[in-house]
Amino acid sequence: MANSKSALKRIQINERNRVRNKTYKSAVKTLMKKYLTTLEDYARQPSPESLQEVRREMSVAYSKIDKAVKRGVLHSNNGARKKSRLAKKLKSIEAQLNSPTGESAAS
Repeated sequence: MANSKSALKRIQINERNRVRNKTYKSAVKTLMKKYLTTLEDYARQPSPESLQEVRREMSVAYSKIDKAVKRGVLHSNNGARKKSRLAKKLKSIEAQLNSPTGESAAS
């Protein structure tokens, strides 16, 4: 147990910040998972509407990641890496959907 008043206060502040950071991290993970499931649905049945939904989910996830970085919950490089991975997955799926016509010409 802490012996000084300042140490007690630091314990309280650390606990408050831990809970706040946990909610942000949890929200980021949830939105990333939601984006990935939407992306899988788009990969199974591509349509302009599902692509629009994927881009909307991506925007929501980007926004939450940026807010977490701004608040100091995530390091800026960590946030950039998460956003990059989300974009990379979309790009690879779009390449797979467009490749059957261009793949035979490239070979």
